[in-house]
Amino acid sequence: MEGFIADTLYDQSMRKRKNSLINTKIIIRVLGILLFVETAMFLLCALVSWFYEEKETLTFLQTAAINTAVGIVLILLSRGAERKLTKRDGYCIASLSWVLFSAFGMLPFYLSGSVDSITNAFFETMSGFTTTGATIMDNIDSQPHGILFWRSLTQWIGGLGIVCFAIAILPIFNEGNMQLFSAEATGVTHNKLHPKISIMVKWIWGVYLMLTTSVTLLLYIGGMNWFDAVCHAFATTATGGYSTKQASVAYWNSPFIEYVISSFMIISSFNFGLFYLIIKGKVSKMFRDEELRWFLSSIFILTGIITVALFIYNQYDIETAFRKSLFQVASIHTSCGFGTDDYCLWPPFTWVLLIFAMLAGGCTGSTAGGIKYMRLLMMVKGIRNSFRRMLHPNAVLPIRVDRQAIASNTVLSVAFFIVLYMIIILIGWIALMFLGVGFEESLSPVISSIGNVGPGLGNFGPAYSWNALPDAAKWILSFLMLVGRLEMFCVLLLFYPSFWKNR
Repeated sequence: MEGFIADTLYDQSMRKRKNSLINTKIIIRVLGILLFVETAMFLLCALVSWFYEEKETLTFLQTAAINTAVGIVLILLSRGAERKLTKRDGYCIASLSWVLFSAFGMLPFYLSGSVDSITNAFFETMSGFTTTGATIMDNIDSQPHGILFWRSLTQWIGGLGIVCFAIAILPIFNEGNMQLFSAEATGVTHNKLHPKISIMVKWIWGVYLMLTTSVTLLLYIGGMNWFDAVCHAFATTATGGYSTKQASVAYWNSPFIEYVISSFMIISSFNFGLFYLIIKGKVSKMFRDEELRWFLSSIFILTGIITVALFIYNQYDIETAFRKSLFQVASIHTSCGFGTDDYCLWPPFTWVLLIFAMLAGGCTGSTAGGIKYMRLLMMVKGIRNSFRRMLHPNAVLPIRVDRQAIASNTVLSVAFFIVLYMIIILIGWIALMFLGVGFEESLSPVISSIGNVGPGLGNFGPAYSWNALPDAAKWILSFLMLVGRLEMFCVLLLFYPSFWKNR
């Protein structure tokens, strides 16, 4: 009987949707609501501009009005929407919300004249929301406070995710927040800290706020003014990398500031579920986490090797060599993108180590980008088991992480992810070369974009902006930023024909 009722309701729902598995009206409704969230962000930036008596106040108010008007239209179009979300709806909302936020988020840049073209404005905004941190701006120091604050705010909101932020503050998502959270917070595993997704998301945002506040206070103590401290705290905890200065963190030439930012870039790349263990007093259990141990080991090994290289080849004193090495390795490994030294002037073999750091990224369940160490850990253990099976064909050798066996379909999915990751890098590399970008200098922007890192190598290294890239290349890289931020499948699934078919 229950099955009959469920089938009947499903059939009725499908007829309402004209036999589509996509609930178009609820998608439009959620996107409209999300635009109101972005409107609130614009109003906050308008307040900052007003405080500093800048003309961009009007720009942000105009943008807020446009956002509000479009949001109202979308909500009116969604009248009578069925309040049930499916996984497909969640994937659509997660992908489209980032595009929509970037499309409207570029307006302050373009309307204020801070950016000279729609292409550059969209690139800058997408780079912000995806916490990539690659910039086309060559005059950051002369930008008004409101615009600089908007750049930093995009990264902070994008750090944990646009939809994740909406779930935390809007109770309207209670009925479908699991689908939305699962679509945006893609990854190998999800540490469920609480049975209710809304409470878990609020707890994660509480940790996020605590980290941001801590960084702000420490940077202020270190010599930054409150504005710079807040903006850099936003970028640090989000592992974004947008600075308020063209010279990035190197502008302050402060060992204290560099060590503070280095430390919190690394901390922000931990799985946020591990902070729950700290609060519960289970610190020892936290450091038994295999992924965390692998991540920290990689940071320290790379830092040690590069420290020695800078000491020998670049004649840095040992403390400077360690500090510059630690900062750059942490920045690249966590996909943050801040800079205190031009690593393009380092010995060439260190570039290979930094490319590995770009690819590897941080931990799952963090604000970091890249492949993530949980996936690398599974692959290494899978390769080890393959060798063991050659010696012991009949042995049962499950892949275990933290003493828990990983399902074979999960391992297979991880393998597909890594292969697809490399294929997309290859396609992006070829595309940029086709557009006239050099052989060497086309690779690092692609890896940097899909890994949400920021700086690359050569003319697109930490000392340069990406403004010299062709416009078509900027659109390609913007797409790669989105694909990398949502970990590929969520976005690429929309281009799969069967996704839209009723079967």
